[in-house]
Amino acid sequence: MDASTLRIILAVVGAAILGLIYWSGRRPAPPQGRRMPGKSGGERAEPQIGDLAAVERPDLEPELAAELARLGREIQGEDAVSQAASAGTAVAEAAPVQAELQIEPMPAAAPAMPRVESNVGARALDKTDRIVTVYVAAPEGQPFAGSDIIVAAEKTGLIYGYLGIFHRMPATTSEYGAVFSVANMVRPGRFDMAQIQSLRTPGLSLFMVLPNALSALDAWDAMLPTAQRLAELLGGQVLDEERNALGRQRIQHLRDELRAYDRAQEKNTIRKTW
Repeated sequence: MDASTLRIILAVVGAAILGLIYWSGRRPAPPQGRRMPGKSGGERAEPQIGDLAAVERPDLEPELAAELARLGREIQGEDAVSQAASAGTAVAEAAPVQAELQIEPMPAAAPAMPRVESNVGARALDKTDRIVTVYVAAPEGQPFAGSDIIVAAEKTGLIYGYLGIFHRMPATTSEYGAVFSVANMVRPGRFDMAQIQSLRTPGLSLFMVLPNALSALDAWDAMLPTAQRLAELLGGQVLDEERNALGRQRIQHLRDELRAYDRAQEKNTIRKTW
């Protein structure tokens, strides 16, 4: 082969190489930033970091594709470790909060307080000349209810006090205590307020002690109307000390006795001035 032929061959090969280079430089690059329709016409699925190893990249060298896959696995592993650490921190932070929110044990029930006895209506003097008593009895088979007794006592101006019974107090404090008192007809006579709702009694006992803060007749004139009012409110009947119906004749007889008592008391208080 002579030199001329060799030059022609080299010139053709060089032109072909130049043409190939020129054609490669003018090939349009794939579009970026636009949504490319898939085979099914749906929206493009965004690739995840962990999917790098599964993406087919025919335009990459095998060594570069393998390196990208390795990096994806490392990043995935770091994310897992970070998530585990975050979960552990959250548990550690929640533990003190749970400890703070633990319900405190209920304190033991306090022992029952001893009942404090009221002194309202208490009598300071031991001297007793006479006790006058009347009763307010319930109809047979229809006992008074404790709640009704409380209402009736309030309406008649009675005060709960000494010995767990009700009292009518004088206008001014006196060593003789109450003008008269109202007790349960059933022994021991007291009204237990802790069980007043379940209380049932056949009647009430009204009594006044002489000497009294008032004169005997004035104390009687205070006690009798109260007994009659209680009987009206509770649907009962007023009885005398012998449990008989208290009639006008017996009332007048009691008034005469009490008037005589007051006169005797006045005589005992008279002092000769000469």
